[in-house]
Amino acid sequence: MKISNRRSRRAAAAVALVSVLALTATACGDDGSGTGGDKGSEGSGKGEIVFWDNNGGVRTEIWKEVIADFEKAHPDIDVQYVGIAATEYQSKVDTAIQGGGLPDVGGIGAAMAAGFAAQGALEPLDDRLSKSSLSGKLNESMVESLKSAGGGDALFSIPTSANNGVLYYRIDLFKAAGLPEPTDWDKFYDAAEKLTDKDKNKFGYTIRGGAGSIAQALDAMYGQSGITSFWDASGEKTTVNDPKNVEALEEYVGLYKKVTPAADLNNDFTKMVAQFDSGTIGMLNHNLGSYQDHVKAFGDKFRGIPQPTGPGGKRVQVSNPVDGLGLFKSSKNKEAAWKFIEFATSHEENSKFNKSAGQVPSNNDAAKDTWISEAEPTKLAAAALTDGSTTIVQLPYYLPDWNTISKADNEPAFQKVMDGKSTAKEFLDTMAEQLNEAQAEWNEQKKG
Repeated sequence: MKISNRRSRRAAAAVALVSVLALTATACGDDGSGTGGDKGSEGSGKGEIVFWDNNGGVRTEIWKEVIADFEKAHPDIDVQYVGIAATEYQSKVDTAIQGGGLPDVGGIGAAMAAGFAAQGALEPLDDRLSKSSLSGKLNESMVESLKSAGGGDALFSIPTSANNGVLYYRIDLFKAAGLPEPTDWDKFYDAAEKLTDKDKNKFGYTIRGGAGSIAQALDAMYGQSGITSFWDASGEKTTVNDPKNVEALEEYVGLYKKVTPAADLNNDFTKMVAQFDSGTIGMLNHNLGSYQDHVKAFGDKFRGIPQPTGPGGKRVQVSNPVDGLGLFKSSKNKEAAWKFIEFATSHEENSKFNKSAGQVPSNNDAAKDTWISEAEPTKLAAAALTDGSTTIVQLPYYLPDWNTISKADNEPAFQKVMDGKSTAKEFLDTMAEQLNEAQAEWNEQKKG
């Protein structure tokens, strides 16, 4: 059964790759039909549009504020909001692509852009952006990141924000224990051990074992090993199962149940954040998105700093996907849908959204607003990405199969490693095999 599933996955990926190449050709001048079948239409620029939020529940309130502002500015357009949990979003969109019922606009982050674009579901946005009031106003690296994630030749999502890995720690607990700030991995591991007292239900760290666990594990691996590229020099073999990464993952997973709660095995980010905010855990790896939650829980008794440094004092971390808004090709009111995307990424609205989300704005003017310097983790994260102290390992979001490999295929396998039912080497060797196959197919299709 395992072999059959993998063959099916490879076959699906191959079809997706062909679709991506056909789609990028379309974006460069064909009729725009892609593989989605329904080309949609520009519409009247008025009436109703449907927006699917790819982080429903977490970002619902701020999106409702943005929508209210938009409807006030455009009284002839009504936006129907649908919030979908991040863990369910991909399957929801995939189902709608096959069976119909896609929205006009949806959240399209880097991790999903290639897969949706490969199915011909997304409208290329290069021309719209170049003629828009947003032209020249968006962070170029975020734009390029989303373009690369979508296949490299067309832009399928307008960036809203960038995230970054953050190590949150309790200042009061560290001070009481006489511990230094966990700025490097040695200090991190030492603090995790010394802040743990199981009898009193106190733990030094909380590790992510549920949905979204792979990206966090990769971050810890590369951060400790110091390896700076996801692929070897040939560009054909991944470095995920390099012996240094295997050793790093063994040490990281060794934290589970030793200095972390047992519940971590199934915790996604919402449960992990809530557990940290309950007040008995010393450290948490997450991203800028949970900053406001910690402010509510602890006030000024915590800090959010860049990820720990590794060998030679160098910080290495994996890329955190840029989030954005995409226009679905089947929309019957693309003009109104584009107006919403344009409005949501304008200076004022983009600033308002990211202040609430605690993330780095995509709009260059919004990124200069005063709240950035007042939100310390955001300020430090932005500095770490621009001051030369950090090397980013770029994850292969361009592979149509990346999201499946990094989630459905391997999240359950990672739980087995945490639970001692599999080894770090077995897990990483399997993942490497899948990645190398996907990369080979991608390279072959590009040649063709």
